[in-house]
Amino acid sequence: MTLARNIIVFTVTISLVTFVAFFGRLPAFRNTPVGFLHRLLIVSIPSALRRLDLKLTNGRITNGGSRLGHHLMYEKHLAVVVFFLGLVTTCAALFLPSVWHLLGWHHKLVAFALLPQPYLFLYLSAKKNEQTYINTLNHAEQMRHYPYDRILYYPGNTCTTCKFLKPARSKHCSICKTCVSRMDHHCVWVNNCLGRGNYKWFLALLLSTSILIAYGAYLAYVSLSPMAAKHYTKYQRWYTYKPQPGSDPSSWTTKFEVKGHNFLNYISIYLDVGGFRASGVGLLALLTWPLPLGLLAYHIYLIWAGMTTNESGKWADWRDDMAEGVVFLGQRREDTMRENKFVPQPNDSKHSSSSSSPVPTPPETPPEEEEPPTTWPLESRHILIRTASGLTPRTLPSRIRSVAKEDSFERVYSLAAVENVYDLGFWDNILEALIN
Repeated sequence: MTLARNIIVFTVTISLVTFVAFFGRLPAFRNTPVGFLHRLLIVSIPSALRRLDLKLTNGRITNGGSRLGHHLMYEKHLAVVVFFLGLVTTCAALFLPSVWHLLGWHHKLVAFALLPQPYLFLYLSAKKNEQTYINTLNHAEQMRHYPYDRILYYPGNTCTTCKFLKPARSKHCSICKTCVSRMDHHCVWVNNCLGRGNYKWFLALLLSTSILIAYGAYLAYVSLSPMAAKHYTKYQRWYTYKPQPGSDPSSWTTKFEVKGHNFLNYISIYLDVGGFRASGVGLLALLTWPLPLGLLAYHIYLIWAGMTTNESGKWADWRDDMAEGVVFLGQRREDTMRENKFVPQPNDSKHSSSSSSPVPTPPETPPEEEEPPTTWPLESRHILIRTASGLTPRTLPSRIRSVAKEDSFERVYSLAAVENVYDLGFWDNILEALIN
């Protein structure tokens, strides 16, 4: 009983800390208990330890810890990748040999099919992808993927590091030291940036890992259940829990107490018959499989909303400013909008030299204009502007004044009133994420 309780508490604690540390910074958790715990874990507790260390060792311990933390979180390294693959490999090496003789042939085939998938999809997510990284050779092609919405992205901005115009939806990664197309986020689990070209493999990694861990927990259950049933029948009197004398059997506290003890007894039985290799790994899988599944669900939500993790932070900032009443929505002049029809690429099979359409600029030739035609089917009609005073803007920045209708700005309080040009609808968003 005590062993089962300690294992459950330890596993749940590690899972919770891992979830808070890696995902608590996401905008979706900004004003939630998860966000509070993340600030407590990442900011408040280290600050308190820093002050204590300054008094005791003049900051030598925290300085070393800061350098280590900066290396782990803000530099490219394989530590987290090795930890993840090592954990999967170790658990599989402990679990499968101990239950292999108890599994049917169909379970063995499924295990053979599922186990290699996280390794494959992590490799595809981590390897260098020409569609993901922006360079001088593919810059002109990258400029034609997405239009500037003049809400999150404006034309004419130059990357101070890469020294070329930043395509819409791109961002420079200080860890990878390059601009990334359709930047989602830099993922320490794959030691790479996720964007156009490898984002689909990251989704496959999350899905395959979730299925593998959940299936591992299921295999532990189906393989050990017959032995657990025999063990319970033999030692039933030791596992039967009786409420305290005088307690009300119908009260919810008594029912919760009985169910809690029965659950711990259930885990104890499986630990007794399966040991650490089978039951321990199965319990770990049971308690941790919601982590990758939860992250996958969050990215499905991002796809449904037509945004990336990077853009979700930008939209969250707009939402906070709207709550303060300092954001105004304007209309774009029609004469500054172009109809975004498909721009054929040089390798398009539908294009031929006899076609009457103009020959497109080759990808290796940088365009002279800051806002070339794109392959995106929509173009934004809205412009957002925030004012420090909270009053209706009278003097507009030149980049907004040149494209906005005069006297069209009205105060806006909700993101629902703003058009997201990158949202094509759920199914088209899925196709765009999976194909590119």
